[in-house]
Amino acid sequence: MRCSTAVVALAVAITLGGCHDMTHPAPTPVHGYVTDLKAFEAFIATHPTPEQFRAVYPDVLLVMPGGVTTLEFRTNNSRYYPELDKDGRIVGGHFS
Repeated sequence: MRCSTAVVALAVAITLGGCHDMTHPAPTPVHGYVTDLKAFEAFIATHPTPEQFRAVYPDVLLVMPGGVTTLEFRTNNSRYYPELDKDGRIVGGHFS
């Protein structure tokens, strides 16, 4: 009986030992406009929510579908038009 208890305790310790690192640190905000497109595309690939997008890229205007903007053409990656999935997560989009 003692042996099986020790084995179970060991199995539980091994299983839970990897759980301490399950939380993800909050992403660091990127101030200014998007200049590192590779990092930006990697972030979009995580399918962030609009709130997560705004937290990571606070200086980029996120224009949600149906949003109204001015008509000037921007070339500095300061305004992003997202494509959303059925859950409202960003799955792509474009700058303008």
